[in-house]
Amino acid sequence: MQIEKNKILHRTDKKPILLDTFYSEKISNQPIIIFCHGYKGFKDWGAWNIMAKSIAEAGVCFVKFNFSHNGGTMENPIDFPDLEAFGKNNYSIELDDLNDVINWVTTEFKDNLFVDINNLTLLGHSRGGGIAILKASEDKRVKKLITLASVCDFAKRTATIGNLKEWEEDGVKYVVNGRTKQQMPHYYQFYEDFKANKERLDIEKAEKQLLVPHLIIHGDNDTSVKIDEAYALHKWNPKSQLEIIKGADHVFNIRHPWNEEALTSELSNVVSSIIEFIK
Repeated sequence: MQIEKNKILHRTDKKPILLDTFYSEKISNQPIIIFCHGYKGFKDWGAWNIMAKSIAEAGVCFVKFNFSHNGGTMENPIDFPDLEAFGKNNYSIELDDLNDVINWVTTEFKDNLFVDINNLTLLGHSRGGGIAILKASEDKRVKKLITLASVCDFAKRTATIGNLKEWEEDGVKYVVNGRTKQQMPHYYQFYEDFKANKERLDIEKAEKQLLVPHLIIHGDNDTSVKIDEAYALHKWNPKSQLEIIKGADHVFNIRHPWNEEALTSELSNVVSSIIEFIK
């Protein structure tokens, strides 16, 4: 197994992106998955590494990365030392990051016989699911899409981060991180960027326009993103495949940090479904 952690994608006039790659050196032409983490998430959260390794062992090249403005740094990608960057993040930046990661992947693996750069799947969790849906609907390089506990609407979430008038006047509002207890800022530009790019950021429209197979996975015990959002995505795109994981919460019953060697049965089911769908 070829595993490379914390590779740095340097970009002109943009923050760098940190990536991990996993693939088998025994199988040629492996399809590629690019994984997008969710809000207040990061590539090394919980059991994402074990998930990546399990999928790679089945003969799928797995790439995961930190969004450039997720609050992590090159030196500390696990926590959120850069709250200023977190505050300046928005959906457009994340779509731009994902585009640059796809560019990097298709260049990085161009001459690699183990990997097929023309067989690319996006995998997104929670807010990352929304980003993956938007990207899959606008980028022909994406051949398949998988979402885990995905949101189905950015408009509702963006407008309800609190009182809009207060937010505009103060220029910032804060959300507490339950794990680190940090007050995480959202600058008002987040809302302005959403308003300016409302058409492009319309998940319902993107889902209805999707031309690639979409596997929707959701836990029936998710209290963070209700299962209704999965039903909505499936309704907008009846060709999609909907899989409900019994007893699974928003993170498929994983916690951070995750010190076990194995996955929960719920995340194991997710991994099996992903492999079956890709293969």
